[in-house]
Amino acid sequence: MKDSGIGGLEAPRAPPQLQLNAVKPSQLATAASAAPRALPAPAITTEPKTGSTPAAKWNTKNLALRLGTDFISAASAAALVAPIISIIDRSIMENASGQRSLVDSLKSSFQTLLRAPHRVIFSKPFALIFAVYGGTYLTANTLDTATSTTRSLPATHVTSGTAKFAASSAANIGICIYKDQVFVRLFGPQGITPRPVTLPSYLLFAARDCMTIFASFNVPPLLGPALSRRVGDEVQRYVSGQTMAQFAAPAAVQLASTPVHLWGLDIYNRPGVTCWRDRWAVVRKNWAVSTAARICRIVPAFGVGGVVNYKVRRGLMEKLV
Repeated sequence: MKDSGIGGLEAPRAPPQLQLNAVKPSQLATAASAAPRALPAPAITTEPKTGSTPAAKWNTKNLALRLGTDFISAASAAALVAPIISIIDRSIMENASGQRSLVDSLKSSFQTLLRAPHRVIFSKPFALIFAVYGGTYLTANTLDTATSTTRSLPATHVTSGTAKFAASSAANIGICIYKDQVFVRLFGPQGITPRPVTLPSYLLFAARDCMTIFASFNVPPLLGPALSRRVGDEVQRYVSGQTMAQFAAPAAVQLASTPVHLWGLDIYNRPGVTCWRDRWAVVRKNWAVSTAARICRIVPAFGVGGVVNYKVRRGLMEKLV
């Protein structure tokens, strides 16, 4: 150890200073270029999920009034046709059960309607028929309104698809089956205690109603434009293809649905018969007169009633568009 002259020890040396001023700018640039470059951050993009679509805008304009229109048009049509249909239904039931002939029953009921209309209008048959057709028209109308609302279509839109057939059939069959089991008890065979309607009769009545509903609600919107194209403009000045289809389709289907109806009545009226040939003999015997009566019944029910319901609803809906 070297002697510094002070205590015999060498004094500590100061650390050397960094010579920053000795680094040239060109050297800093070279060092910076040699350093690894950071990768750019990937751009984050959000893609719409598969199958997602913008929310459709509902047509809720005057929705409460549109539903009121559905009810008014259905009630108007049902009240108009209920007196005639209740009389015809009674005559068919009494003829099938053997109480009275169809002509005698019609004559007696129409005399009552002319002389004392309140006895018909405030009767149970009238109320049942009003419920059947009022409920059927109302179901079809509200389905049209629901479709026009959810699909943002005009308030006057009328559907003709499976949903309308299913909904109208469910309403019509449900109320009509109740009506039929009341009618067969009221106007069934004399001297026989009324009994419950069996399942086979219910099924036949349901099949009859499905045929009528399909011809009344689904066929006219499809057949109407075709008839309009075939008939001339002179004819369409007085009656449109839609109106012709509304009358023709429900009437034509009665040729096939009346035997189904008579078969269901015969099962109730003659529960002990097991041979289908015996039943078919009765059905064939009453087929012509009953078909004519049911055509006269269905023309007001789904012809006149259908046109009234359609025109009243459309007229009121056009004011709410």
